[in-house]
Amino acid sequence: MKNLYIVLFSLVLVACGNSEKNNEAVEEVHADSNEMLVTKQQFEGEQMAFGTVSEQVFSETVKANGMIDVPPHNRSSVATFIGGYVTKTPLLIGDRVKKGQLLVTLENPEYVEIQQNYLEVAEQLSYLKSEFNRQETLYNENITSQKNFLKAESAYKSNLALYNGLRKKLQMMNLNPTLVEQGQISSTINLYAPIAGNVTKVMVSNGSYVSPSDTIIEIVDTDHIHLELSVFEKDILKIKKGQDILFTIPEATDSIFKADVHLVGTTIDETNRRVKIHGHIEEGQAQFVVGMFAEANIVISNVNRMALPKEALIEAEANFFVLVLKNETANEYQLEKIKVVKGLETEDFVEILNSEDLKNKRILTTGTYMLLNEGGGGHDH
Repeated sequence: MKNLYIVLFSLVLVACGNSEKNNEAVEEVHADSNEMLVTKQQFEGEQMAFGTVSEQVFSETVKANGMIDVPPHNRSSVATFIGGYVTKTPLLIGDRVKKGQLLVTLENPEYVEIQQNYLEVAEQLSYLKSEFNRQETLYNENITSQKNFLKAESAYKSNLALYNGLRKKLQMMNLNPTLVEQGQISSTINLYAPIAGNVTKVMVSNGSYVSPSDTIIEIVDTDHIHLELSVFEKDILKIKKGQDILFTIPEATDSIFKADVHLVGTTIDETNRRVKIHGHIEEGQAQFVVGMFAEANIVISNVNRMALPKEALIEAEANFFVLVLKNETANEYQLEKIKVVKGLETEDFVEILNSEDLKNKRILTTGTYMLLNEGGGGHDH
């Protein structure tokens, strides 16, 4: 019985020893994660591929931001210089209007008074003109005094100025002075579209009172939209007319659109130390909306750099690595993880600043993500 206890104790010790050795072996496997084995069957099945660093064209850019806008003459805020009550508003936001189209009708008793004043002045003008001509003739024939002539001249010219002023006022109210002189007096006036475009704001409703300082309707012509950007003072000397602009509308799409620098501002905003850049957008790219926020890169030069596809890079703990072929057997590839330093980037490629470390090396450029997905079927060494 004693001998049986000794044998059992010995077996326990052996088992514990083997367990510790297995644990040590597992630790050795994971302690060095800089190498990885991939079977050739897995390599082909996952359509992996090797590549090398190659020369690619990169653009040096200046970052800018701004918005989609239109030139000042393509935006119009419709107002009236004489207040009134709204009697007709046929338009809604988004409606397309033509130049000269009716926008709103206003009513005010003051409009009637202005027309009555014009009629009175017009009637007086006819008499004063006749009197001025009569006094001028008498004065030239030395029949009347210079005093009488000058008095008639002053009265006529003063009334003429008043007449012309009221006539202009009627025209600004879109009232025809000729019709008013014929006795056609109206208590309403119409406001018309000064430009063609889309209605972007309607600030009134039927029955509301509009003051002379109030904006009634805003119209924007989007046929000539542009980019209104701003760049920091430190970058302004790099910007030149004609340079390409690549921009995105981050709140709407991931697509990249094209424009070019048309004007470079000549003054600096004292509050944010930025300079305005005016860019022309290439036609036919998208249906942009005025006011959209834009993020842009202005291309100041193109340079050639050694690069790899972005897919080749592995990110781990704020560093970047690539998998390089270290050894090849009949059935396996042995890959080694090498740290790289990123530089310039394009949509598909990234500059490798330490490309000399990868010279003449075969690098896993396709299928890297498969190995990162729970080991991807490969195993560490």
